[in-house]
Amino acid sequence: MNKKISLLLCALILLSGIQPAQAGDSAEDPNNWPKYHRTDTGWRYSPLDQINTKNVQQLKVAWIHQPGDITNGLNATPIVIDGVVYYTGPFSQTYAVNGTTGEILWQYLPDLDPVVYELLLTGINRGVTVGFGKVYIATADGRYIALDQKTGREIWSQQIVDPRQCNCTFTSPPQLAGNILYSGSTGGDFAANGKIYAVNAETGESLWTFNIIRNHPDSWTKAAAKNGGGGAWLPGTYDQKTNTIYIGTGNAAPDFDGEARPGDNKYTASLLALDATTGKLKWHYQEVPHDIWDYDASYEVLQIENSGKDYLVHLNKSGFVFVYDKLSGKPQKVWPVAENITFADGFDLKTGDYINRRETRRGEETTFCPGQMGARSWNHGAYNPKTGLWYSNLMEMCTTIKPAFVDPASLGLTQIYFATDVLKAVPPPGQTATARLDARNPFTGQRIWSVNYEVPSLGSVLTTAGDLVFNTDGKGVIRGHDAKTGQELWRFSMGSGARGGIVSYAVNGKQYILATSGVSGFVFGQVGLVYKKLMNVPGGGIIVAFALDDE
Repeated sequence: MNKKISLLLCALILLSGIQPAQAGDSAEDPNNWPKYHRTDTGWRYSPLDQINTKNVQQLKVAWIHQPGDITNGLNATPIVIDGVVYYTGPFSQTYAVNGTTGEILWQYLPDLDPVVYELLLTGINRGVTVGFGKVYIATADGRYIALDQKTGREIWSQQIVDPRQCNCTFTSPPQLAGNILYSGSTGGDFAANGKIYAVNAETGESLWTFNIIRNHPDSWTKAAAKNGGGGAWLPGTYDQKTNTIYIGTGNAAPDFDGEARPGDNKYTASLLALDATTGKLKWHYQEVPHDIWDYDASYEVLQIENSGKDYLVHLNKSGFVFVYDKLSGKPQKVWPVAENITFADGFDLKTGDYINRRETRRGEETTFCPGQMGARSWNHGAYNPKTGLWYSNLMEMCTTIKPAFVDPASLGLTQIYFATDVLKAVPPPGQTATARLDARNPFTGQRIWSVNYEVPSLGSVLTTAGDLVFNTDGKGVIRGHDAKTGQELWRFSMGSGARGGIVSYAVNGKQYILATSGVSGFVFGQVGLVYKKLMNVPGGGIIVAFALDDE
């Protein structure tokens, strides 16, 4: 396959003295944002405090970078190491950008198989991973690619999946667990069979594959398992101390026709703990047995110590938050974050299932809350160890469906396998759809403050040691809130709604806030049916860096 590598300003790179980062060696440097959530804790917390509640009003635009004509917006969380910003645009277009000026240092344009233009999730890409002197990406045509961190030159390319065969693709960057590079494929909403793949980070050599669809008669019939969904489509997190990967899995397929797949449908809608070296399962917990509402468990996993004990905190799309004993995987508490929950009356820790589930059936129109988009979409929250609070965007909307039988053999490549004659987003019964940013105790669910937004935020949250929370809304306004009170202290309009992540880094003693802007796609279309002001948001993509005025 021909490789198209556009190298810009190579001389500038070679003179810059940029040193390739080894896996994990930059995680403790507060000036860097070296991983997807900054550290393996999953917190999205920056220890920088130059920008704080006293001076955030003085934030100004430092530079703007535009990746060019794009499709499906910017979904990436930028990685920043030693003053260089690494990120992807659609179709895995990869950029290295000077973190003080926004100038492109190098650019890589992968030569993709034309199959990518047949896929439903065409173009969507959530970023890169950096380590061992390499920049790693996962592509829409099913590859892991390693690029030289200094130049963007392709070092190796490994075909992991064939989209035409597996009915799947990659939308999130593979993550590092020591010298293991791993990720799951898409497939929760497709007639696919979800798996997690691991390779050697140095060579790309295949090491192990974990099958999410459990081959057991109590979980699946043989026919249903073939197209059971469950792809682990968002990044997991790694615990170096125990060599454990924590990763959530997607919903079962078909999404809404539970009659097509009797059983509990393990390991869909579950949190998995995998041995990083072997891929063997240490423990699992299925947060939604026999999911019939499209309630993924793919969201971020927070690793937090409390009173000398290690916990995992994990939001499920159902609007319930699970607090686990980190070693055993046993849930200690389950609490609701959504205000409108109609699909069940609560969660029973003893039975491991929901109380008085409202089952959906073929031919019957049903409205359930939270809706198919969840109490929150995949966009990540943030935890601040100084305040002890977890900050998360939420939306109160519901979904009306009418399940129907669909033969998966009749579907095209990555065609949605919802199996419903009716699918529409609606407000909560008798109410208006609302959106907000909550600050909560992650262990008890106690809400400390809440800020209402006119439209939902579909981007990820950042919190910092400067007692700040940075957040965007669907129309593209980025705000700086007081982390203790929620008071809005600063705002700036970026011109398009945000779908990616906000990060913070420092170069030569100067702190920057870096935000992505640019949206489109299925989620905005669905949410826009309820929040009408999202329907006309422009989709152009930019990255904007903010810093304090030097004057």
